[in-house]
Amino acid sequence: MNNKNKKQDGVVYSTNPDYNFQQNKPHPGITLPPAQQDLRVWLESKHRGGKTVTVIKNFIGKEDDLNTLSKKLKAACGTGGTTKDGEILIQGDHREKIVTLLIKDGYKAKKAGS
Repeated sequence: MNNKNKKQDGVVYSTNPDYNFQQNKPHPGITLPPAQQDLRVWLESKHRGGKTVTVIKNFIGKEDDLNTLSKKLKAACGTGGTTKDGEILIQGDHREKIVTLLIKDGYKAKKAGS
């Protein structure tokens, strides 16, 4: 099995009972302004029954702000979608339209992946 796509947090096990593992992630209660967001737009079809999905990754901020952006993108594309694990999933291949909309709204966005 290929392990290159699995998320790795660094610590697997510690024998020290007083050890407190802290991850270096941004505070989830703060949403960065659009100019500081560096979003990547991917196209995926694996593990989705052959259906194509456009995925927007690297959003840093509150869940409410992510849902608001998701709703705006779904309405602009005229399709369904969801937010899951800090990512926006839009049904179908809408990479060009989404990148254009994100850049128009002041986000730094580009297509990624193959």
